[in-house]
Amino acid sequence: MSTYLESITTEYHRYKKLAEGAIRQVDDADLTTALDPEGNSISVIVQHISGNLKSRFTDFLTSDGEKAWRDRDREFIEKALVRVELLNLWEDGWAVLFDALRTLSSNDLDKEVLIRGEALSVPEALNRSLAHVAYHVGQIVLLARMSAKGRWQYLSIPKGQSAAYNQNPTLEKVPHQPIQPPL
Repeated sequence: MSTYLESITTEYHRYKKLAEGAIRQVDDADLTTALDPEGNSISVIVQHISGNLKSRFTDFLTSDGEKAWRDRDREFIEKALVRVELLNLWEDGWAVLFDALRTLSSNDLDKEVLIRGEALSVPEALNRSLAHVAYHVGQIVLLARMSAKGRWQYLSIPKGQSAAYNQNPTLEKVPHQPIQPPL
């Protein structure tokens, strides 16, 4: 089952890299642009992902994933953050996730964790979290692509280049840190 932990860690790294490739293509001013008054900007989505990862993966096996100290509603309020502050917030959330994943072993996969009082198996909680991250990364990519317009650099296979890519598929191979067993 440790291959499951390696696989999910690889997928988290893949989505993190995808979002970062999109964010790099956005001008600073566009990081806070939403499509409509009820929509979220890239900045807000980053704040939310970071807050979610910190809450879910701090004391992952021993406390409810929805921490009392988390203010989820505040994550959806636009803040005046410069790019470096936003990226530091982003990295903080991912660090909590990857630190938690490194402490897990195959023995932990049979355990249950709580999220808002709901008991989930560790694989269920990880799958749920990965799906949540993927959903929001898709939003980041869409917003970034709309912002970058004609200067967008594809993060996956460019249109009309599938046959050439299939001769040398490299995008699926995302380097990641191997999981270290707990001490």
